Amino acid sequence: MSDNRHHEVAPTQTSVRAAGEIVDRHRHDDDQLIYVSSGVIAVQTDAGHWVASSNRAVWVPAGVWHQHRFHGSSDFHTVGFLTGDRVLDAAGPAVISVTPLVRELVIACTDTSLGDPELGRIRAVLRDQLRRVPQEPVSLPAPRDPRLAAACLAVMADLSVLRPLRDLARAAGTSERTLARLFRTEMGLTYPQWRNTIRVYHAMIHLAEGRSIAATAHLCGWATPSAFIAAFGQATGQTPRAYQQMSAGRPAVR
Repeated sequence: MSDNRHHEVAPTQTSVRAAGEIVDRHRHDDDQLIYVSSGVIAVQTDAGHWVASSNRAVWVPAGVWHQHRFHGSSDFHTVGFLTGDRVLDAAGPAVISVTPLVRELVIACTDTSLGDPELGRIRAVLRDQLRRVPQEPVSLPAPRDPRLAAACLAVMADLSVLRPLRDLARAAGTSERTLARLFRTEMGLTYPQWRNTIRVYHAMIHLAEGRSIAATAHLCGWATPSAFIAAFGQATGQTPRAYQQMSAGRPAVR
């Protein structure tokens, strides 16, 4: 349900979304913070893909076309901000860390039982907190060059298979050197770095959908579960098990 009681305040929303549900491509006149307090959300824009669970949120600036897909049953919250608020210093969509305080503030902002003065104070604190949170690198830029796009599609067709760059270049109809340059210029990453990022991205989705750590490691191309656990922890700052528990809305067991 939406809260449109203030003409000077951008709308908020909260709802429960089913696993696999898609919110079709749309855009907003205001900046928007997208958050799931349980479950996992994947946000797609023309610029790329972003994924977040309950310890991260996705910031989508005004006017950006985007769509959502939910992985696992998700408690979904959005908080809008007028573009003049300048809450987050981001030129485009971004993934940000969500502290326990930010989590509670976001949930409170979407609570329609609260009165206007209290909501105003909560939003003011949330704005202050969002200006301090770090942005996270869990995102996948969209390739623009058709040769790079072909190479990326070939990798994503089966992440369990390690495709050497030379094989991808041959399939994309270009040289290995050119393809390596395209990864660096368009993705800002080397091919091995990009491949690791996309494996982590899909691992987050598989874990949210309830797959085991061993199955996720295999599907995403890690030789052993221990290698997967180490790589996932380095990329996200938490173990796959803690991430899976957090996605389900349960406190992580240490």
